[in-house]
Order: sequence, then structure tokens, then C-alpha cells
Amino acid sequence: MTGKWEAKLRQIEERASYYERKPLSSVYRPRLSKPEEPPSIWKLFHRQNEAFNFVKSCKEDVHVFALEYKVGDGQRVYLVTTYVQLWFYYKSRKNLLHCYEVIPENTVCKLYFDLEFNKSANPGADGKKMVALLIEHVCKELQELYNVHCSTEDVFNLDSSTDEKFSRHLIFQLHDVAFKDNTHVGNFVRKILQPALHLIACEDGGKIPEAIGHFSEAPLEQGISSNKVVTTQDIGESETLTSEELKRLGSAGESGPDLSFLVVKNNMGEKHLFVDLGVYTRNRNFRMYKSSKIGKCVFLEVAEDNKFFPKQSNNISEENQYFLSSLVSNVRFSDTLRILTCDTSQSKRKWAEFCSSPSTSVETIEGFQCSPYPEVDRFVLSLVNKNDIKGGIRRWNYFFPEELLVYDICKYRWCKNIGRAHKSNNIMILVDLKNEVWYQKCHDPICKAENFKSDCFPLPAEVSLLFLLKEDEFLELCQREEEFTADETERSETRSPHNRPPRQWSARVPRDADWGNGTDDAYFLEATEDAELAEAAENSLLSYSSVVDEIPDELIIEVLKE
Repeated sequence: MTGKWEAKLRQIEERASYYERKPLSSVYRPRLSKPEEPPSIWKLFHRQNEAFNFVKSCKEDVHVFALEYKVGDGQRVYLVTTYVQLWFYYKSRKNLLHCYEVIPENTVCKLYFDLEFNKSANPGADGKKMVALLIEHVCKELQELYNVHCSTEDVFNLDSSTDEKFSRHLIFQLHDVAFKDNTHVGNFVRKILQPALHLIACEDGGKIPEAIGHFSEAPLEQGISSNKVVTTQDIGESETLTSEELKRLGSAGESGPDLSFLVVKNNMGEKHLFVDLGVYTRNRNFRMYKSSKIGKCVFLEVAEDNKFFPKQSNNISEENQYFLSSLVSNVRFSDTLRILTCDTSQSKRKWAEFCSSPSTSVETIEGFQCSPYPEVDRFVLSLVNKNDIKGGIRRWNYFFPEELLVYDICKYRWCKNIGRAHKSNNIMILVDLKNEVWYQKCHDPICKAENFKSDCFPLPAEVSLLFLLKEDEFLELCQREEEFTADETERSETRSPHNRPPRQWSARVPRDADWGNGTDDAYFLEATEDAELAEAAENSLLSYSSVVDEIPDELIIEVLKE
């Protein structure tokens, strides 16, 4: 028995001596570079903002990608690495099967489109022909608005269609031309699709679907050094327009190109656009070439009618060239690069001009996490902190005339429309302080297309504006009484330190000799102002109408983005 223990101990000592001579690496780091070059970067994060913060600290040209790894929960991890490093592992297609490019906000990018329609709901639709017509229309608009020449050969056409759905991605490969960021891309796309949007509005009796976006009358600039300016009308979504307004707003559509081929139906028979306008949001996750959505085996491949072919290279394979061309944020910078813009900085002001009510305004204040109404903030947080899910307030906006407080929620995606949590799209909680109710809306394109708005639920008594006003008045009254009593006590001590008046309301009655002095004049003016403010507050609480004009979702979302 002793001999066995001695042999075992000898083996352990020999192994320990071996590892002392040749220690194990503490952390394995994928390495593609030469030994004399710095190591490659391959780092995973569970939160997108952590990934972007890490990118800012890197000297290397790294990018953020999203990876789906678990079916059903919609959770993604975020990978930070270089294009070269990613392609080394991605090309084998063994593990990285469900990848998305994260298009950073405020970053120069290519023009891109996400196209889809339900085949059973559109039996006569010819998807390939619709794609060709759309490319032709976009090329004409680029030429007219920016003097940028392109053709079908400059459009990378990717296909992930199934028997149920026609689905394409288009990425424009414009030579030495790119957009300022994907928000400007979205503005441009919405502008050039106005005729199709007007067509849907007219056929639906003047109601413009929420999911199709908005337009601006802000200038469209050719580039940094260009002076050409083109303007367009600004429409708000989900508003019922009069025939005169439709005629005024639709005049451009009547004389413009026929884009009726872009109008398709969903599985509920409702009309919408062939072009998905929901893919131009900040830090958008856009599915990559050769990837599929998790739980599905439909990969994004080169379409059979694709006319784009990358340039031949001795150092880069054709597949790698296709991969790099498919990346929306992969823009090569040079001295001749033109940056195209389509600004909407004036959209709030222009939207107010088209509202039917002259009293309606879009003036807002905004911020993050804590609004001017902490009681309402606490109530909203209680709504999104349940069932072991800790949601939060990413951003808030307050619309003055409507007294509407809009909360953009993070980490909580439960939607009352579908009865479950959305996989990737967040929700909004809207608190109507005027009518003392709250309800939920969505960022999800399908929910927006359905004009979804949850039932209105009453605010708790402790959150109601009348309760808060009465409480504030009571506290203010107590504070004023204490301040006044302290002041009177101090004056009395000055006159006669041994004869102090009692701390009661009678101390506030001035003597005849005191009338007309500056102190009493100030008190009288302050009391008058308090009375006027109280009357104004009471009138505003009692005179509001029970019917409130709703603010369009797209305007709310636009304000949240900005």
C-alpha cells in the first residue's frame, strides 16, 4: 500500500515539475497575426453598450457583431473583433451560424434595403421584377438628388426566401459615396417612396400606416461640399388627413413615378410596403451574408438574379470579397469620399404645421432615467420590474400641451399585444397625465403596423396630478408658515428680547404702523401671485377635454432617437 502512494506522489511531482518548465497559458487568445505583430482581438460581451465601450478603447480597427445562441429567448451576445479575424472562423460555417452586423449609430454606412412580402397573401406578386423596378427607381433618385450614378451592377442582391415568404437584402456598392449614417439612409428611403406611401394613404381613406415612417422638409445635401438643396413635404403617421391635406401632400405623388408595385399585403390583408422601413434605427442588427436566423436553416445567399460581382484580388478570395461587400458599415475612407445626407432636424416644427388642431405642439423636454416626475418614474419602474425581470427607463420625453410622458423601456419586452416578450424590440410606456391613465405601445414593426395600443389603465392615486398638487401645496404652506413665523420671531427679538409673541397664525397680522412698509408689500405681492397660480392650476385640472389627440408613434420614436 505504501509503495502505491509513493509511486503516485512521484508521478504528481514529475507532472508539477513539467508544468513549471512549460506552464499553461492562462487565457487562450485566437491569433492570426505574425509573432512580431500585436495579437488579434476576439472578445465577447453580454451587453451591446459594453461592446461599443470596448471598441472605443481599442487602437485596432475592430467592429461589433451580434450572435444568436439560444432559441426562443431572443438573447444575443456581442462579439468585438476585426473583419479578418471574423472571416477566418466564419468561412468554415461550423459554429458562427447566426450572426448579425451591428450598424453603429452616427457612423458612415452604405445604402441598404430589407425587402419582404408574404407569398400566400400576394399570389400575383413577382418578387424578382419588384426588386428590379425598385433598384431602377433608387438609381434614378440618386442621380437626380445627389448626381450619383449607379446601376444594377452596383447592388449586391442577397436572398433568403422560403416557400412562405419572399425576402431580400440589397446593399448598394457606390464608388466613393456613402451616407452620413443609417438614420440619413432611412430619411432618404422614406423620401423617395413618398408616392407609394400616398397611395396607401389615399386607399385607406387618408390614414397613413404607422410602420411606414415619416418625411421631412429639411434639405437634402449632395455632400459636404455641395450646395444643391432639394426639399419635400413632411407628413405625420397615423393621423387622419382631410381630402384637402391629401391633395396638398399627394400632389408630388400624382406627378411622380408609379410605385404601386411596392404596395403589398400582410397575412391579415392589410396593405403595407414591400420595403421594411424599420431597419434604420440606431445600432441596428442586420443579418450577415451566409447567416440564418436562429431556429431556421434559411441562409442569406447570393440571389440568382444578382448582377454585382466584386473586383478580382490576388490576396482576397471571391467569397471573402462578397462577405466584405455585404457589410453595411464597411466603408473605405479616402480623400474623394462623398458623404450624402438627408437631414430631418426641422421635422418637429414642420409636423406642427400639419396638425389639425392649432393648439397642438410638439415641444418637448427629454432626458434619461429620471424625469421631472419621480413618483411617475417609480410607478413605471414597478410595471417593468416583475417576474424576476428588472427593466429600466432608457429615456423619457415629455410633450407639453398633451401632458404626455413617454418612457422608452429597456431590458423589458413584454408586449400585451402578443402576450409574450418580443425577441429584440423594446416597448414604450406612455403616461397621460391629463387623463391620469397609462398604456403600452411597441417599437416592433408588426405591432406598429397593426396600430397596436393597449387598453388604458388608471394611474394609482398617489401618482395622480391632483394628489401631487395638493400635497405640494400643503408642504409649501407649511414651509411658508415656518419661514414667516421664524421671521416674525426674529423681528420681535430685535424689538424686545424678553417679550416673544407665541408661534401662531395671529403673529402674521401686521400692526397699523407696519402698513405700507416694503416687507408687507412683498408679502402682499407674493400672496397675490400664489392665489393666481393656484387658480390657474385648478382651471387647468378641471377644464381639460376627455378626448386627447394622440401623438403619432413615429414622432415619439423620432424624438426618442434624437
